Amino acid sequence: MIQEAQLTIDLNSLAHNYSCLRSKLKEDTALIAVVKANAYGTNSTRIAQELVKLGTKHFAVAYTAEAVVLREANIKEDIMVFYPQIGQLDRIIEHQLEPVLYTLEIIKAFIELLKQKNLKDYPVHIKCNTGLNRIGLSQEDLVFFLTEIDASSMNIKSVYSHLGASENPKPCPFTQQQINAFEVVKKTVKKFCSTLPKFHLLNSSGIFNYPEHQLDAIRVGIALYGLANQSEWDLELQPIAKLSAPICQIHTLKKGENVGYNQGWEATKDSRIGIIPIGHADGIGRQYGNGVGKVQILGQTAPIIGNVCMDMLMIDLGSIDCAVGTEVILFDKNTTAADFAANGNTISYEMLTGLNSRIQRVYQ
Repeated sequence: MIQEAQLTIDLNSLAHNYSCLRSKLKEDTALIAVVKANAYGTNSTRIAQELVKLGTKHFAVAYTAEAVVLREANIKEDIMVFYPQIGQLDRIIEHQLEPVLYTLEIIKAFIELLKQKNLKDYPVHIKCNTGLNRIGLSQEDLVFFLTEIDASSMNIKSVYSHLGASENPKPCPFTQQQINAFEVVKKTVKKFCSTLPKFHLLNSSGIFNYPEHQLDAIRVGIALYGLANQSEWDLELQPIAKLSAPICQIHTLKKGENVGYNQGWEATKDSRIGIIPIGHADGIGRQYGNGVGKVQILGQTAPIIGNVCMDMLMIDLGSIDCAVGTEVILFDKNTTAADFAANGNTISYEMLTGLNSRIQRVYQ
């Protein structure tokens, strides 16, 4: 019997997803496993350890602290840091991490640090902006870097960009514009670099939608966890996470009685309600209250009622034959995190990465 709110992670499904994605790649195309944001809420160290067993040689995270956690868990494989900050460059070197350099300022700062430490051939990656306009070198800055800055202390392992709408149906003019812009990036690098780096552009959705552009590597995040932004792609994957919690109390209300803060719900008839020990502090936001969010109990659907509280939420049990201790499923392989999130007008990424650490992680 389930004892508390828990996220159950199916490692066999993780292996299935890895194999599925790997099967879409050419033999010499590298797979970079993205385990940022605590491996999309599932626990980065445990997931990375499993992926190493499956053959993963390259990882990526968002920030330096996330990479340090992996190193401290004895992950020895390459770890890209997507968004290193200048103040963290010392830690990058200390833990033998591979920074992504995305502005001229951070490039110059890192070169200066390498000189101070008398380091040569340090592995780095260069991010270029091809239209997402988030981070990355402009075409002009890329040319300046390649022609005016002495980067002999660095080993540029890869040059890449990021697609902003790779899940959109084809043809997608914006994505094609980004692909064309990256072709210009590649030509520029080839013009000025005697030793060519690897090139990569695709993310999870891109693997399904633009396999012809897989180049030398792909970066895969959400698809490893069983979701791919389109229902037909999702059919090939297996969601690895199930979020559930037990009913901890049942109330019988008379018609006209209220539930929760600010009398958020009023019983229109005599009703049974269940109290579930999970709330907005755990990542189930207030937007899921008042009938927006739905849960599954013994194969039946029950609405979340009233206002979601910090540590618990309430559901209308209707005629469901259940008791204290019965498992309540918020999402699983059948009603996925994407399905649950859609009811709250958000996406699976936010749902998974927002799950608080006090939710117990269980692996099977």
